[in-house]
Amino acid sequence: MSQPTCPPAQIVADTIIRTVELGVRITDAALRGEVTVLWCDLLTDGPGTCPGCGLVGIYRDSVERRVSDVPVVGHPLQLRVRVPRYRCVHGGCAREIFAHDSSRLARRGASTTRRCAEYVLRRLAIDKVTVAAVARELGRSWDTVNNVAVTATEQLLLSAGPARLDGVRVVGVDEHKWAHVFGADGDGFVTVITDLTAVVAGQGRARLLDLVPGRSAAAMRTWLEARDQGFRDAVQVVAMDGFGGYKNAATDAVPDAVTVMDPFHVVALAGHKLDLCRQRIQQDTLGHRGRTGDPLYRARRTLRTRLALLTDKQRSRLETVFAADEHVAVEVTWWAYQQIIAAYAAADRRRGKAALTAVIDRIRSGLPAGLDELATLGRTLHRRRDDVLAYFEHRASNGPTEAINGRLEALRRNALGFRNLINYRIRSLLHCGALAL
Repeated sequence: MSQPTCPPAQIVADTIIRTVELGVRITDAALRGEVTVLWCDLLTDGPGTCPGCGLVGIYRDSVERRVSDVPVVGHPLQLRVRVPRYRCVHGGCAREIFAHDSSRLARRGASTTRRCAEYVLRRLAIDKVTVAAVARELGRSWDTVNNVAVTATEQLLLSAGPARLDGVRVVGVDEHKWAHVFGADGDGFVTVITDLTAVVAGQGRARLLDLVPGRSAAAMRTWLEARDQGFRDAVQVVAMDGFGGYKNAATDAVPDAVTVMDPFHVVALAGHKLDLCRQRIQQDTLGHRGRTGDPLYRARRTLRTRLALLTDKQRSRLETVFAADEHVAVEVTWWAYQQIIAAYAAADRRRGKAALTAVIDRIRSGLPAGLDELATLGRTLHRRRDDVLAYFEHRASNGPTEAINGRLEALRRNALGFRNLINYRIRSLLHCGALAL
């Protein structure tokens, strides 16, 4: 079939702007500063029917509906659509005058087109831009764009429904500071709940399931108990840090699930005890906090470095520190710290579990005097023994949850902070919830 050599300008414009997707046809255009304005007619297949009685109406006049559309060549676009109005012919109908259905163009009362809402979601969720940046692109206010994003995300969550939680077998939980102002909801903290199933299976990334105000056992327990029994029965593993409240909540709400204390937090706890021991010995031997030139203070970072990564210079520095008899407590605590790291790094799970079990047993009790920090670590690890050792069976780490925390920090930083927890929850789910756009 031959193609026209000179297609009408109207067809070209409708094709470029893709206004046919919105059910309108371009009739004119103009520039108003930075805004491109398009006048359009609504595409109809005949007179409209009354929404009250369903009868075909009689044409009365037309009104202009103004809505913002996706930007064109980097400039805001406004559509001014001519919408016919009709008079209802039914005498008993409560509607005397009604407008032609324009829901294909935009939702009732909306100031943006339907595809504009999709554009906002893609820019926020995929391109990670701020609401302010999208508002500049559309030539609308921050409040308008934020309301569009919140409404569209709520509709995504509503359409997904409970099915969004299907297949969740491994759950991660951690706290997150969302606000740094006095009087913020949940004292500025939320409990972050993530789906780690795909990560543990090696099939994908973690996704955010929800944010709950507060950082207590009640926050975690309330969220779990609000889910249906099928979801709770499907949860097999809950990964967490050392906070006992999350442990208690998981035990109460999903008693059949295995709780796993994250390796990062176990190592971090051991490292913290090593720091406390170093600081105590520093104070006892020199009578002041660490200063430049003090042996223990100079070695503070070297002490926290994994043994296999030490350079010759660092090894020499440690040998000098450990040569002093007054530093023996630091050496013993450092060695336990290194053994914990080595146990987690073992290629064979059984050997790693046996090695960590041996460390916990050795530092549990019966330690000589002067190893107070190591004794405290031993009691803590013994109390959470099952959770700590469960990692070697299930390999569920809370690291991906910490990564999502980092992404939420970036979201909050780019937005220059949030004042409304509802908006923050919606934006967070859009940012990290892997919602189907």
